[in-house]
Amino acid sequence: MSPLRQALADYLAVRRALGYKLAYAEKLLGQFVTFLEDAGATTITTADAITWATLPGGSPWWHAQRLTVVRGFAAHLHATDPAAEIPPPHVIPARAPRATPYLYSAAEVAALMAATASLSSRLRAATYQTLIGLLAATGMRVGEAIRLDRPDFDPEAGVLTVRNTKFGKTRLVPLHPTVTAALAGYLRLRDRLHPGPADPAVFISPAGTRLAYCNVHATWRLLVRRAGLRPRSPNCRPRPHDLRHSFAVASLLAAYAAGQDGQARLALLATYLGHVNPAATYWYLSAAPELLALAGQRLDEHQRQQP
Repeated sequence: MSPLRQALADYLAVRRALGYKLAYAEKLLGQFVTFLEDAGATTITTADAITWATLPGGSPWWHAQRLTVVRGFAAHLHATDPAAEIPPPHVIPARAPRATPYLYSAAEVAALMAATASLSSRLRAATYQTLIGLLAATGMRVGEAIRLDRPDFDPEAGVLTVRNTKFGKTRLVPLHPTVTAALAGYLRLRDRLHPGPADPAVFISPAGTRLAYCNVHATWRLLVRRAGLRPRSPNCRPRPHDLRHSFAVASLLAAYAAGQDGQARLALLATYLGHVNPAATYWYLSAAPELLALAGQRLDEHQRQQP
């Protein structure tokens, strides 16, 4: 193992000990170290980092992201190798593209769930119908849902234990009784259709293995087409993650409709969704015209009450 590759292994170990997963970073930095080794380099220079980050292919934003990943590794290496250069920030100016959330209506969620009946097997249909329903009813991340194991579901208490989340945390997700019943029903059907699967996962493939993230997205695109959903703009397409946005918006709209304190509900919502910073929850709500209208209405009422 070359000194650079050993330094990369040390860097990843230190970062992961702090709770970072670094799946993409490990892949990219492995490619970067191979690039350096092929060039005969023994340390990181700004010129080499920029050359690698801007290799043909990808957008300026992607080039900037690649360089950002290198900067973290370079800072780590510089602590033991003063010759290692840390590329300055913003060398590659790029604005991150951010998709406009596709807010699903209840009818669109129902159409997606109905479209699962067209899938190739009864187990696959039941798995995706229940997965879509769970995402819509809880706002969970797709990755959190497919990582669920059987012991993470407590049907008596109506609670899911979500482990190994985006920020390495664990949280409890209370379920509505209808969601608890639907999930328990799916597991009973699943056990009849595929008794004794090799994997402890809640959601399994027809082969009895845990669902793969890439396969979930491929199946999602198929279901979107069969449900007749269409992009609302080039930057607003129906994605699985948008069920999370939709849940957040619907929860706050329900709070306002019930006359509850929106700010207090927002704090609870951020905790329920597993957000470390409530600012992330604000972003989930920013694309909802209904909430903007409510905010304007509240502002008008406040101004009318002023002397």
